[in-house]
Amino acid sequence: MKRAFDFLAAAIAFPFVFLAGLAIALAIRVESKGNPLFLQQRVGRDERPFTLIKFRTMHLGTADVPTHEVDASQVTRIGSFLRKTKLDELPQLWNVLKGEMSLVGPRPCLPSQTELIGHRRDAGVFDVRPGITGPAQLSGIDMSRPADLARADAAYEPSLTIDLRCIVATVAGGGSGDRVSVE
Repeated sequence: MKRAFDFLAAAIAFPFVFLAGLAIALAIRVESKGNPLFLQQRVGRDERPFTLIKFRTMHLGTADVPTHEVDASQVTRIGSFLRKTKLDELPQLWNVLKGEMSLVGPRPCLPSQTELIGHRRDAGVFDVRPGITGPAQLSGIDMSRPADLARADAAYEPSLTIDLRCIVATVAGGGSGDRVSVE
C-alpha cells in the first residue's frame, strides 16, 4: 500500500514539479555555473547504494561530506532559499518513482557515515526505503547525532496517516534536520 501511494503521489506531482524545476534550475544557473542538479551516493533500503538527486544548493567544489559538516558560507543565495523552503528536495520524486526512496521515511545517509550506518543496522532501519522527509527530520534530529537519529528512525512506523501528517508538516515548513553548520 505504501509503495502504491508513494508511486501514485509522485507520478501525479512530477509534471508540476518538472515545470517548477525548470525555473529553479535556471535560477541556480544564473547565480552559479555548473549542473543545477546535485547527485550523491546514499545508502538505501537493505543498505544498497543509490544516487540521490537534489537541486544544488552549494557552491561547486564543496566537500562531499554530511551537511552538518559543511560551513554555511558554502550555501549559495538561491540555495539558502531552496533549503529553507525544501524545494531542493523536489528532484527526489524521481528517486521515489524508481523505487529507491519513499515520500516519508528515514533520510538516506552517506556511505561514509559508518557510525550512523552501524546504529541504523542494529535498529533495523534499513528494512524500509529512505524518505524525502521523515519524523526524525521534522523533530529536528539531524545526522550529527547518529544514535539519537537511528532510534528516532527505528520508531517510525509507516502508515498513511503518519505519512500524510509528515508530508503536510514538511510542506508547511516544519523540520530542521540536515542543518548546515553555522560555526
